Amino acid sequence: MLIDSHCHLDYLEDPRHGMRVEDVLRRAAEAGVGHMLSVAVDRDNIPKVLAHAATYPQVSASVGIHPGSCADSPPVEESELLELAAAPSVVAIGETGLDYHYGEQSAEIQRHSFAVHLRAASRAGLPVIVHTREAVDDTLRLMEEYADPRFAGVMHCFTESAAMALAAIDMNFFISFSGIVTFRNADALRDVVRAVPLDRLLVETDSPYLAPVPFRGRSNEPAFVARVAEVVAELKGVPVAALIEATGQNFQRLFSRARLAD
Repeated sequence: MLIDSHCHLDYLEDPRHGMRVEDVLRRAAEAGVGHMLSVAVDRDNIPKVLAHAATYPQVSASVGIHPGSCADSPPVEESELLELAAAPSVVAIGETGLDYHYGEQSAEIQRHSFAVHLRAASRAGLPVIVHTREAVDDTLRLMEEYADPRFAGVMHCFTESAAMALAAIDMNFFISFSGIVTFRNADALRDVVRAVPLDRLLVETDSPYLAPVPFRGRSNEPAFVARVAEVVAELKGVPVAALIEATGQNFQRLFSRARLAD
């Protein structure tokens, strides 16, 4: 099954993108996408994410506070995340992590929030969705200290080095690639795709951002994960069908609470 392992459906409803979720899901189905994980980033959008997952059986949800959001809201508590994670559609904690590109001034707040998410994920028995940008050492250090290898998680929209990817894999994490792999200047990232084992790969859109070539300039959406799968399959030297089967199985292994259609 072709699965978009990371998208933001509620953002697509924003006037900037002007889409109806029903239309987004229809186009995804027409492109062969059987399931998608809609990811929360702050307290404001968590209810929308949960509502979509409760309404549409092909959508699962995560709950968490993005590192870019945690400095502008009260500190998250493990108990808050655990209460949210009790919803039947929730299959992961996140998105969380560290982003020093835009938020280095809030690094300490980010590190505290990341640790809270990792501990909550362990208590909930759920994987964690990790965002990391220009924070390699601290990200790996906190994962090593707090991540539960039984449930692990995913390094989403991965753009860092092969060394970081392999270090995360050693902690039982998966590596997810987005439309960035299609960008003209992404040769280094394409080398990372080649280095990551097939049984550790996921594909995603991170929609509405990062639309893959040839859809640059448009709002990204889950249907476009088919293009990501094509490019990743080519880089791995396997048929697209084999890549779709492998990443679908990987998704099921990682997000074991997800209810996937037969």
